[in-house]
Amino acid sequence: MYAVGVGNAVEDELREIASEPVTDHYFYTADFKTMNQIAKKLQINVCQAGDGGSGLRYRRVASCCAAEVMQESGAVCSRTPRLLPVLFPAFHKLDSHWLNEVIEHKPSETLHHHYSVKPVTSEHLYSSDEGELIQPEEAGVDVPQALPSGPSAFIPIEEILEEGAAQEVMSEALLSEGRADHIIMAMGLHPTYLTCFLRTQHALLQLDGPLPLSWRHFIIILASARHQCSYLVQHHSSAFLLAGGDESWLRGLDCAPPKIQHLQTLNKLLAHRPWIITQEHIQELVCPGAEARWSLAELIQAVVLMSHAHSLASFVWGCGILPEPEQSGDPSLQPCSPTESSCSARDKARNQQEWSEAVNEVTLLMEKMMMVQQQGEEFTQEEMVTRFERERTESLLEPADVQHSVLPDCVSRFVAEADFIYQDFSPRGVQAPPTMRAQDYSWEDHGFSLMNRLYGEMAQLLDEKFQVVCALTYNTMAMHSHVDTSTLRKAIWNYIHCIYGIRYDDYNYGKVNQLLERSLKVYVKTVACHPEKTTPRMYFSFWRQFRHSEKVHVNLLLMEARLQAALLYALRAITRYTT
Repeated sequence: MYAVGVGNAVEDELREIASEPVTDHYFYTADFKTMNQIAKKLQINVCQAGDGGSGLRYRRVASCCAAEVMQESGAVCSRTPRLLPVLFPAFHKLDSHWLNEVIEHKPSETLHHHYSVKPVTSEHLYSSDEGELIQPEEAGVDVPQALPSGPSAFIPIEEILEEGAAQEVMSEALLSEGRADHIIMAMGLHPTYLTCFLRTQHALLQLDGPLPLSWRHFIIILASARHQCSYLVQHHSSAFLLAGGDESWLRGLDCAPPKIQHLQTLNKLLAHRPWIITQEHIQELVCPGAEARWSLAELIQAVVLMSHAHSLASFVWGCGILPEPEQSGDPSLQPCSPTESSCSARDKARNQQEWSEAVNEVTLLMEKMMMVQQQGEEFTQEEMVTRFERERTESLLEPADVQHSVLPDCVSRFVAEADFIYQDFSPRGVQAPPTMRAQDYSWEDHGFSLMNRLYGEMAQLLDEKFQVVCALTYNTMAMHSHVDTSTLRKAIWNYIHCIYGIRYDDYNYGKVNQLLERSLKVYVKTVACHPEKTTPRMYFSFWRQFRHSEKVHVNLLLMEARLQAALLYALRAITRYTT
């Protein structure tokens, strides 16, 4: 019997499992980086056993490895037999039918499930090729079993695993990090984008920069708390401690250094009303006489960190991302989006009449896209501005307050002025703030050059990520293929910038009203502006005939458009301060 341990595996128990001599049958590694070397040794040793009885011997090895790998990593990716070879290459020698017996994989029950380690029962393992049953105490191993949870409350795990988990970028994430968190699992539906996202996030959080690593995680905690995103708060609280952060800071904002506390005004503006940011806000932080002064290099990194966290919180809420296995035991970190609502909405969508209506909606959208592509731009500049203002000030029904539980202390302790939230541009009786014209200040012509001067590597990574998400297409739409979706993608991007007050003089905003149905606009505005109010009903109400991967695509566009909009307002204020 071979035993393999990873990370926090209990070595004494593994030594008891391993056959004599223990030195030949026991392997341990601190992380997954050396797993391939151990796998090769196992392949050599197991194959030497010959055909006689090798089936049982190798299967026991694989069982131990699977249990220990999953226990340590908590990786949701390890749910299906076909992902075990990704974590542990030696599993390729296993028979696929047996792997399906090792892991009781029932697709109909995995929609809201994640897997954790639980003692096996006699129905899971066979003692030999002849099919004799192994009793749990004889096997001495653990295998994954379903528990109520999963990567997303909205997206079936089958689709995530089928479309995203086998991608090369997912394998790289598993092997380098030892796990793939729920955000990566959802983004894995679009591997080209995920590659850019992981590269950017790694540079932002791990590579050299003006801010200490622990400070970076703490700033993300503060930013995530603005949108009540306990998922990110919990994740970066752990990362903060691992980076050597002072545990006392996690007691709340008041326990952080004054220099970080002074970021709160900029943090709340970036999260909810970035168009209010002025050069005076920048001056208060960086001027030579300021208390606990920020350098421009430090501030630009902090701005990117906060904007990254705000937009990522939109993705978490918009895709219904659920807590990680290690978070799910904490009742304060349970997702606010009720699972029951998502199930009932899905069941309702299966109604035959509504299904037919959804098919018709796709056909109608296709016709509108073709019509928009054939239209000539024959409108005056005044008419273009009028159409923009109509979209910006449209009185969409604000989502009713979701009956969430009281905001847990682990989040509220990091929030100052919690009543400061997104506000429409033109509330009654209040004059709307001026519009930012893209021709006056854009990412391509202005924002990128400033960031390239102050934070060069990040400017390049962000620019690549913006370009990738804007160009991302598979030329498909619902059940149709060979479709040019450029007009639809541009309408979504420009609509998000529109509700953030950014206008493109050469864009006809009438296209937004033609291509984006009301339910989609309500969803987009909610996820972009107050994501904590997103509900399953909103997610399942728009594009009812579309694949979940296409809805994730919408969330990627939304996340990046929101990120760019916030950065533009902050960078414009910095530009005005420095000139």
